[in-house]
Amino acid sequence: MGVDYELLDWDRVVSYFRALEKSTDRMKFIELGRTVEGRPQIAAVISSPANIRNLEHYLSIQSRLSDPRHTSPSEAARLEAEGKAIVMITCSIHATEVASTHTAVEFAYRLLTEDTNPKFKAILDNVILLLEPSQNPDGLDLVTQWYRKTRGTPWDGTTPPELYHHYVGHDNNRDWYIFTQPETRNTALLENKWHPQIVYDVHQQGPYASRIFVPPWLDPVDPNIDPILASLCNMIGTGMALDLAAAGKTGIALNAQYDFWSPGRQYQAYHGGARILSESASAKLATPITITPGQIQERAPGYNPREPSWNYLVPWMGGTWHLRDIIDYQETAWESLLYQSATRRTDLLHYFYEINRHNLERSSPEAFVIPASQSDPGAAKKMLETLAFGEIEVERAANRFTADSKEYAAGSYVISMHQPFSGWAKTLLELQHYPDLREFPGGPPKRPYDVTAQTLPLLMGVDVVGVKDSFQAALKGVNQFSFELNHVVPPGGLAATDVDSWKQVAKIWKSQKPVYRDTTTGDFFGAPGDGRKEVKAPRIGLYKSYVPSMDEGWTRWLFDDFGFTFTSVHNADIQAGSLRQKFDAILIPDES
Repeated sequence: MGVDYELLDWDRVVSYFRALEKSTDRMKFIELGRTVEGRPQIAAVISSPANIRNLEHYLSIQSRLSDPRHTSPSEAARLEAEGKAIVMITCSIHATEVASTHTAVEFAYRLLTEDTNPKFKAILDNVILLLEPSQNPDGLDLVTQWYRKTRGTPWDGTTPPELYHHYVGHDNNRDWYIFTQPETRNTALLENKWHPQIVYDVHQQGPYASRIFVPPWLDPVDPNIDPILASLCNMIGTGMALDLAAAGKTGIALNAQYDFWSPGRQYQAYHGGARILSESASAKLATPITITPGQIQERAPGYNPREPSWNYLVPWMGGTWHLRDIIDYQETAWESLLYQSATRRTDLLHYFYEINRHNLERSSPEAFVIPASQSDPGAAKKMLETLAFGEIEVERAANRFTADSKEYAAGSYVISMHQPFSGWAKTLLELQHYPDLREFPGGPPKRPYDVTAQTLPLLMGVDVVGVKDSFQAALKGVNQFSFELNHVVPPGGLAATDVDSWKQVAKIWKSQKPVYRDTTTGDFFGAPGDGRKEVKAPRIGLYKSYVPSMDEGWTRWLFDDFGFTFTSVHNADIQAGSLRQKFDAILIPDES
C-alpha cells in the first residue's frame, strides 16, 4: 500500500475484504447498502474469534448500556465488566483524501495476521472494530479514474472537474443532521445499531502546515455535548499525539484548526460516542509533493506551523511527502486509539452509560411540543422523521393538554428531554447562541470553522415550542407522523405552503394533466375556477460549470427529490445562444 502514483479501485477494495472474511475467523463482512450510483457500501467487523462468534451478545450489552432507563447502575457495572469497547473507523468520505482507504486495507491485514503483536492481541480481545474503508465509494472511483487520466500531466494531483459525490461533493459530511444521502443513512444505521463508544473519522488537509491534527478541539464546544465525552476526546487525541511523537513523527498539531460545534459533521457526539478526527497532510493524491521551508504556512488557527508550541512541539519544516507517509502516520494513530480503547475498555463502557444517564436528567427545557396544525405539514412530518431516524423518541397526545399555560390540541407531538439522546434533539430544535470569540481582547470576531446554527424549525418553517415546566398529557410513542394544515384550502386544492404539494404538482405535470393556481393564495388545483390561472411545467435550466459547485449539486438533488424536470446548462449551451427559446428560467448556483 502507498506506492507512489498508484490508487485503488473500489471493486478491488470490496473484493479484498470479501477475501479476508473467507480467510479468517476474526472478521465479518457487511454490506451496509448501496450508494447513489449503485456501488456497495461496506464495513468489516474485526475482533477476536470468540468475540466474532458472540457479536449478538455484545450488541445486546451495548443496547442495554445505551438506555439507563431500563438498566440499573448495578446491572450496568456488571455489563461494563463483561462488554467490549465498540470503535468505529470511517475513511475517505472526501474522495480526494485518498490515504485512509489504503490504510484500512493494510491495517485490517495487519490486525488479522500479526499474531505476535501484543498490542494487536489486546485490541482484538477487548475491542470490536467497525471499519468502513470508504464512506464515498462513488467518489473514490471518480478520483482514481481522474488521477490515472491526468498522472504525469500539468493536472497531476488535482481535484476532478466534477463533484466527487454525485450530489453534494465535499458537503457529504455536513449531511449528518438531515440524512438526505444514502451513504449518510447507511453509515448512520450501523452507528444506530452498535452505538460505538468512539467513532474515528479519518481525513486529510492541505500540505503546507501540520502533518497531522488530532484533538483536543478548538473552542467552541457545543454545550449539548456531554463534558465527559468532550474530555474523552481530549484524552484520546492527546494519547494519539504522544504515540505519534514516540514513533518519531513530527508536525503533530492538537487543539488547533477544528472546533467541536456543528452537529452536521459529528452525529455520534450526541449519541454517547466520542467523535475523534484526524487530518493528515495531503500529497498530490498519490503523487509525492516536495515542500520547502519557505512554503510552510506562517499562521494557522491555534498555532504557528513554523514555531514550536505546547500544542505543536516539533514543527515539520519541509521535505518530500508521499502517500506512504500519510499511511504511516495514520496507522500509528489508529493503533494508538484502538490500544487506548482496549486498555480502558471498562472505563469507556462506563462513560457511555453515564453520558446517556446525564441526558435523562436534563432539566431545561422539559420538552419540545410540535403543534398538530402547521402551515407546512410536509416539512413538519419530514422534521420528525429526521429526528426519529436519529433515534429520538416522539410521542403523540391523545387529548388536549396544557403546557406552560398554553393549550395544545390532540394530535400534537411531544419530544421529551428525558431520553438517552436528548442532546441531539435539543441541539436541532433550539436556537443556537454562538459564543462571542475574539481574535484578541477588543479585536475582531474569530471566524467560525463551520456553520454556527442548525435549528430545524427555522430551517424548515415548522412551529415548535420549548416547554420549561413539567406537565401532564396522555402520550403514546409513535413512529408515523401526520399534521393538519392550519388554514383552509378549498376542496381539491393543494396548499402552496405545504412542501409536499410541490411534489404532487410535479407528478401531475409529468402525467400531462393541467395544473391551475389561485392568483391570490398560490394554492394549486386540478380544475379551473374563479381566480385561477393554468400554470405549465416550467422549462428549467441549471447552470453547471466545470468548476465543481456544491450549490449546483444540492440544487440538482432538490430537483430530483421533488420530481422536477430540469436540464443542466453548460458553457457551450450558453455560448450557442437561443436560451429564451429553450428555457423559462435558468438557475445560476453559487460558484464560490
